[in-house]
Amino acid sequence: MTSTRRPALWDKIVFMSLGILVIVLSSLVLLFMPLEETGNMAISTDTKQDALRNATIPIHRDVIIGNFFPFIDSMVSDYQPKLSYSLDEHLLVHTNPWIIDTLANTDYYRMIARDSFVYDQKQLLVLRAGDSLKLPSLKEAEELRQFLADLKLDINIPEYKLRIFHKDSLLHAFPIRVGQNKEKYLAMGNRLTDLRTLTGTGSIIRHAKNPDFYNPVTHQPFYTTKRDDGKRTMMPQIPWIETEINGVRYGQMIHPTTNPKTLEKAYSNGCIGTKEADGWVIYYHAPLGTPINIRYDLYMEDGDILPDIYNKKRGL
Repeated sequence: MTSTRRPALWDKIVFMSLGILVIVLSSLVLLFMPLEETGNMAISTDTKQDALRNATIPIHRDVIIGNFFPFIDSMVSDYQPKLSYSLDEHLLVHTNPWIIDTLANTDYYRMIARDSFVYDQKQLLVLRAGDSLKLPSLKEAEELRQFLADLKLDINIPEYKLRIFHKDSLLHAFPIRVGQNKEKYLAMGNRLTDLRTLTGTGSIIRHAKNPDFYNPVTHQPFYTTKRDDGKRTMMPQIPWIETEINGVRYGQMIHPTTNPKTLEKAYSNGCIGTKEADGWVIYYHAPLGTPINIRYDLYMEDGDILPDIYNKKRGL
């Protein structure tokens, strides 16, 4: 009698072919599954990250400055569970650096230079329906987080200059205004206050994304500002950055001024003032914990000697 049993080798070939087919079909299911579904699957961290690599967030509605921070915060909250790393506002914006340029271009004086008067900058568009935001891959997120961790701010008072360094490399240098060389009674502190900007080392400890505005002399709130060109507008919504110097919170802030004619002068009540456009760039290069050094150096590397605006050489 002749046996009808298939050779053992043939069985192995059939078994291996079926196994390969199952693997291929499983890979195709993961590849074409929508982003939202992959976020809810009980899959490994690596697979989850692979599914989100190079993913984008579609923008379905216009987003103005007045709604920008809540929108970005909602994006971080919605997509964080789908990621294998910690997402935050600074990571998301640095992955899409054109956002910083868009915000900087809402500077009142840049708009005026384009023959566009804007009474309320909060109404200006930042994101448009149809735009999209890229999510960083795991590798990109790690690199960006290290980049942000290596940033530091340096301010030289008599030079009227704020610099942003990445390690020892200069990224940006901006003109600033500093505190006046006098004392004044401020109702906000209920005391006679030395208005000179204080020196020392410290860090960034708070961001005021939607600051309230008070006259420090009278402690009265205000909502509008008279610009250098004589026109009056609403106060812009640009984050204020609070510093801690020598372990003390003096209320010494880095914030934009609506009157850039006062830059490169000892004009403020102690805070460090910047252009509006520069304020956006500084904010996104000064996450919480960023080191800051505020110094009073009169002698420059090129041999120049700066004006002694606080009369420190005379010991005053």
